[in-house]
Amino acid sequence: MRNYALTAILLGGFIAGTIDIFAASLINHINLVVILHSIASGLLGKNSFYDGWTSAAIGLVLQWAMALVIAALYVFASRSIPALIRHWIWGGLAYGVGIYFVMNFVVVPLSAAPFKNHSLMLAKGAEDMLAMLLFGLIVAFFARRAIKVPQ
Repeated sequence: MRNYALTAILLGGFIAGTIDIFAASLINHINLVVILHSIASGLLGKNSFYDGWTSAAIGLVLQWAMALVIAALYVFASRSIPALIRHWIWGGLAYGVGIYFVMNFVVVPLSAAPFKNHSLMLAKGAEDMLAMLLFGLIVAFFARRAIKVPQ
């Protein structure tokens, strides 16, 4: 992998993943630490809410790990599908929609998280979708800057 692709993955993943934590806090009107506990609950279950800073740190690591994987998938796909770079805004928006559905209908249901999928509620679902559209745009932006596609 070229150094530029790795940079796109790291910048896109860490920035989008971090902004996503803040977006979740704003959308749900919940403290950032509780958001990190919620993320950790996907692995630890209900106990994550009682483990203090340890589970919050686990939540942060999990969030960034997922964000890096999501960014890597887009970067690798964009190397094979030049339209994702040429039309990065549309590619990022479409990717954001995909992220929304995979996270809400595959990842969270298969996790140990003790809460229900609130994204099925119209207002929360729309806010979550907007956050994922932003996530996809951030990832696509950094991929576009890193990968040179013949015009």
